[in-house]
Amino acid sequence: MWTNDAELTNVETEHNFEELEDSILVQRAQTGDWEAFGELIRRHRRQMYGYAQVLTQEPFLAEDIVQDALIRAFLHLGTLVDVARFLPWLHRIVRNQAYTRLRSNAVVKEMPFSVLQHNGEQRDSGGSVWSNLDDILHRVSRSFAENANTAANPEERFIRRQLHEMITSMLSCLTKRERQIFESHFFDHLSPQEIAKLFSLSPANVYQILSRSRKKVAKERIRIVVDQYMMERKDLGALKTNLLTKTAAFHSPGTWTSAGWALYRMLSFTDRKLSLPMVMGLTGQAFRITICHHDVHIAGPTMYPFRDILPRGLTNIGWSCRIVETKNKRDVPGDNINLIDPSLLEAPAKEKRLIQEELPAALDLIHRSIDRGIPVLSWDLFIPEFGVIYGYDDERRMLTAMECVQDDKLPYDHLGRGTLEDLFILALEERTEKDQRSMLRDALAMILDHYHGREAATDRGERGLRAYDVWMEAFHSGNIEPNGNAYSLAVLQDARRFAADFLDEISKGRQGGDPSDERIRVLGTEAAQLYRQMAEQLQELVLLFPFPSGGDPNLMENRNRLVNVLQEVKALEEQVCFAA
Repeated sequence: MWTNDAELTNVETEHNFEELEDSILVQRAQTGDWEAFGELIRRHRRQMYGYAQVLTQEPFLAEDIVQDALIRAFLHLGTLVDVARFLPWLHRIVRNQAYTRLRSNAVVKEMPFSVLQHNGEQRDSGGSVWSNLDDILHRVSRSFAENANTAANPEERFIRRQLHEMITSMLSCLTKRERQIFESHFFDHLSPQEIAKLFSLSPANVYQILSRSRKKVAKERIRIVVDQYMMERKDLGALKTNLLTKTAAFHSPGTWTSAGWALYRMLSFTDRKLSLPMVMGLTGQAFRITICHHDVHIAGPTMYPFRDILPRGLTNIGWSCRIVETKNKRDVPGDNINLIDPSLLEAPAKEKRLIQEELPAALDLIHRSIDRGIPVLSWDLFIPEFGVIYGYDDERRMLTAMECVQDDKLPYDHLGRGTLEDLFILALEERTEKDQRSMLRDALAMILDHYHGREAATDRGERGLRAYDVWMEAFHSGNIEPNGNAYSLAVLQDARRFAADFLDEISKGRQGGDPSDERIRVLGTEAAQLYRQMAEQLQELVLLFPFPSGGDPNLMENRNRLVNVLQEVKALEEQVCFAA
């Protein structure tokens, strides 16, 4: 025994333990009394197993979950402050373990409402879309009505009680009238016309109230899920503050390509560091060009499928990644933030926007990555650009992030509530050994796919070599957005400069005597000269159309000069593609 109670009570017998309350056993177990914890297991293991089986519908998986949960409970028992809440605490650990297993095994089962999150268009066997609030409420209301008193076992009744408590908590955000109308529609299944007669309203008013109420309830639901996620962290003793120490990459000269800079910063925390030109080149960022049709909107450089392009770039250098994102359509640009009311970028404006369904999963990914010592790449934290999140404070529910040159705090629930209402978080997962020849081969394939338009198409813009034609066509229309045009020029000129630096570094790094090494040195040196020439020509346009003012791109003389330079740069890009 690890306790001194033996002097007073000698050795406790099994009968003595059976007479003790859970709270006493918990206190004994917290001092290291394994026998007391063993009695707690004996009392509640069957119930925990039944609960896990209800969640998973798979007996063997349920047994594994309970075993893992009990070990986790014993290890973290000292963090439980309120010993009277041992059973709910243990339920939460089992539930947490079950959801982790279900997500990792891609098993789709019926889950408590509190953790139902966006997972594509996930449906249960009854056809309900769990990301759709209407389907959820109708399903839950039917479930209550049909099974209120006929649940087969205590675990099912426990889950139904949780659902009921969750719904009640959610609806507390509504006014009395809103709640009456909301419940009449979703729980009593009355039509808007029937509700209008019942409350002496017009059907139009009922539709308006239902729409407003749905938005409020949806927002409150995510708040509750986040609260539960934070409570689980607290119960497991994981509630803390973690701020990573900035590496030299945070303070080094950066690039206009914010995705490249964010990747460079993130990779600087790993055991295999690359220069910024190498990151820009191997991930393909130094060779990208996207131009919006008609007006050369500022969104062009970031108008591409993040989920496809960023992971492929990381794969080129031997990293896999994990992503949490909303399903927004990124080829539709939002308003240019340089031209909108600045108040729309501030906290009060974010508070009015929708809380994203994916927020709990995003927070979990952020916590896991930072606890491993690696920041996460993020999108649209303060403005629609890429940045990194490198710290968190659970007590204040605050993230520490750097996006472009802005280093600031961001509340947990402001993730995904920027002007685009878009959430994208990427974390590094595993690294595999990859030699430079393989990295260069894969990067070249990605670059050529981009140049030749073999990426996913977009209706709003054009990528690769064809983008130069779209750019020149837009100038002939005379409707260029000066700010967006200046930004696109600055990004392109800077990227081609890094392309030249990347190719120089590749050429100088090939020290072998193999004929293929000599060929890489020669071709790399020639290509670097071409990209440096592109950067020099584009620099003339950057000076002519400075960011952010943009100059006057719609003047005839300016238009002619820009078109001539773009034609020359495109010819150089085509020369490189032909050589490759």
